[in-house]
Amino acid sequence: MPMGPAVLDVADDLTALLDGDAAYLPLPPAPDDPAAILLTDALGAGQPIADDAALVIATSGTTGIPKGAVHTAATLRASARATASRLGGDGNWLLALPAHHIAGFQVLLRALAAGHKPAVLDVSHGFDVNEFVVMAAALRAARRYTSLVPTQLLKVLQSPSATKTLSEFDAVLVGGAATPAPLRRRAEQSGVPIVATYGMSETAGGCVYDGKPLDGVRVRITESGRVALGGPTVAHGYRNHPDHPSFAEPGWFLTDDLGRIDDGVLSIIGRADEAICTGGLTVVPQAVEAVLLEDPLVAQCAVVGVRDGRLGQRVVAVVVAAGDVEPTLDSLAGRVGEQLDRFAAPRELFVVDALPMRGPGKVDRRALRTQLEG
Repeated sequence: MPMGPAVLDVADDLTALLDGDAAYLPLPPAPDDPAAILLTDALGAGQPIADDAALVIATSGTTGIPKGAVHTAATLRASARATASRLGGDGNWLLALPAHHIAGFQVLLRALAAGHKPAVLDVSHGFDVNEFVVMAAALRAARRYTSLVPTQLLKVLQSPSATKTLSEFDAVLVGGAATPAPLRRRAEQSGVPIVATYGMSETAGGCVYDGKPLDGVRVRITESGRVALGGPTVAHGYRNHPDHPSFAEPGWFLTDDLGRIDDGVLSIIGRADEAICTGGLTVVPQAVEAVLLEDPLVAQCAVVGVRDGRLGQRVVAVVVAAGDVEPTLDSLAGRVGEQLDRFAAPRELFVVDALPMRGPGKVDRRALRTQLEG
């Protein structure tokens, strides 16, 4: 998948994909990129595939070889229709994400499905808010949409002109990672029409908007507390793991996310595979992060468990400061102790310039843990 406006050169291919006339595996733009080589081999590029397959999209898993979710033209069209219906109608889209990830890929498909030519921002060298303003001005349609990750939204809100531009969109999807509550409040106070999305490669991208499933999407919580997603946008399994237990129930995908449903609204608590066991007690990192992000001195953060001879694991917070003044361990630990529990409070604090990322907007916790334990 080319980066920037060159991605429009494959618009006819993407339209054929929506029509079910071909099957594609989107790869990073550089053919000699190690990730592209890995995916080409692991996901069977050039090898036979089911007749109804239209897309194999790589997951952004934290360990090992990424899995490839297999979608049909029907699952992709269902996602585009449900999104348009929820947002108020078909519109044109501004792509500000890498197109080989599901979030960016779906921006292209939604625009094409609505009969539009999307605007494309070149993010090969990062997200430039000034370029975003320019590209947004060129996006002309009755309804205008875009999709961002929280770090991009934060950059936009630091620019008055970009904030004004974003507030003029009909909807701004924010996903890839949980949107911190303070960030969302700041965006809404600036007039930005934020829609928090939840979904993944296996569900054709976001399928739950502001906690409520799109038309046809079903959500339930299993006995173990994990979120299960069903409906017409769910992939038909994994290309390289055909018997994976996450797809054991036809029409459903069992996620690794822990959640709850209150009055029909889904809330994600954390991930089952990222829980920290410290002193025999369980800490959900995302719950601690939500508390830390309420501190005005914290712009971004990640909480991980690192090996500890006495506790098994100790809770460590890694933060990006919001300004020149850095938060202290005592202040952050005290905040967590008051709102959650003392055992959930971080025992160490590291202030960094940036967090390691995997995929658009997602913190690479495995890399962070390796750095801290190294």
